[in-house]
Amino acid sequence: MTDESSFRQFAELDRVVHEPARLAIMAVLYTVESADFLYLLHSTGLTKGNLSSHLMRLEEAGYVQINKSFRGKMPQTTCTLSAHGREAFQTYRLHLRQAVDLLPT
Repeated sequence: MTDESSFRQFAELDRVVHEPARLAIMAVLYTVESADFLYLLHSTGLTKGNLSSHLMRLEEAGYVQINKSFRGKMPQTTCTLSAHGREAFQTYRLHLRQAVDLLPT
């Protein structure tokens, strides 16, 4: 394949997943059944505001399910990668590998 084909592969990556903070969130959620907000906060190194806004974007895309509840009087936010999000992450990984493999050595 030509260099042009490999660059086209990069252009076709899912932009919602490709953003570094969202990619980090999805990678963490891909490896666990669910994660609470504090776990994601510490795992990704994001600020509370950044994590919240990126989670909202992932929820809007249907990639993440967010459950808000209370543990006693303390609010608890739990996040789970949806089936659609799991598929999107797997597709992203596949397309990224293919794009990298097409680059000239």
